[in-house]
Amino acid sequence: MSGEAVSVAGLIDDATARIAAALNLQRRDARLDARVLAAHVLGVDAAWLIAHDTDPLPAQQALAFQSLLARRLSGLPIAYLTGSREFYGRPFLVSADVLIPRPDTELLVELALARTPSEHAINVLDLGTGSGCIAITLALERPLARVTAVDRSAAALAIARSNAETLNARVEFLASDWFSALAGRRFDLIVSNPPYIATADPHLAQGDVRFEPLSALAAGADGLDDLRHLVTAACAHLAPGGTLLLEHGYDQADAVLALLRQNGIQSPQSWNDLAGVQRVSGGIVSE
Repeated sequence: MSGEAVSVAGLIDDATARIAAALNLQRRDARLDARVLAAHVLGVDAAWLIAHDTDPLPAQQALAFQSLLARRLSGLPIAYLTGSREFYGRPFLVSADVLIPRPDTELLVELALARTPSEHAINVLDLGTGSGCIAITLALERPLARVTAVDRSAAALAIARSNAETLNARVEFLASDWFSALAGRRFDLIVSNPPYIATADPHLAQGDVRFEPLSALAAGADGLDDLRHLVTAACAHLAPGGTLLLEHGYDQADAVLALLRQNGIQSPQSWNDLAGVQRVSGGIVSE
C-alpha cells in the first residue's frame, strides 16, 4: 500500500487479503496472521488493535510492517518472523533452529503433569527439547520436579536455555544425542516429541514445516526410526514403575503401541488430542 497514511484496520485488511491469496489460507487464519504481525510491529496487544483500528500508522511502522509481510507472503512462519510462540500460556523464544511449539503437544504436557506429583520431587527427562517448551512448562508447573532436558543441537539448547532464564525455570540442559550422555541415569518420567514424519512425506514441502529444521521433523522411511530407538532404549533409563510418554503422528498409534509391548512396557495406551487424533502413546515399566 502507498500514498496517504493508512489506518490500522486498513493495513490489516489489506494484509489479510494478500496473505490469504499468497498462501491459500482461509480468511480467518490470514487475518490472525495479519493481526499478529501488526501487534508485533507496533508493540501492542490485540485489544489495542481493536481500540485503535482507525488510527493512522506512522510511515516508519507501516514500512516495517510491509517488510515483515513480504517475508510472510514468501511462506516464512509467523513464529519465526516475530521470534516467539505461545505454549501453555507462556511466550517462548523460537528461531529457525527449533521446531515451532504447537497446541497438539500440550496434550503431552497434560499427561506428564498428571503423572508428576506436586508434593514431592521426581526425576523427569525431556528428550529432544528444542525450544525447551515441554521441559520448562513441566518445571514451572511442578517446581519440585528435577527436570533434565537434552538435545543434540547446540543452537537449540541455546534457545532452550534462554527461555528457561527468561521464564525463571529450573531445568538441567545437556547436549546429548538422545540417551548418549545419560549413561547410568534413571528417571521416573521420560517424555519426548521426537521427529516422526516419513522422509518422503509431501507435507515436508508444504506450509510452515518447509522452514523448520528437518532433523526435528523427519525420521526415516516410515517416520518411526527415532520412536523405535527411544522405546528400545528407554527401559534402561526408567526407574522401576517409571512412565514413558511419546508424541507421534496421527496414524502411528498402533505401531508405537506395538513397539511398547515388544519392549516390555506395561499397560500401553494412546490418548487423543482435542481433534480426536491419537497423538500420544505410553506406558510404564514394571516395579
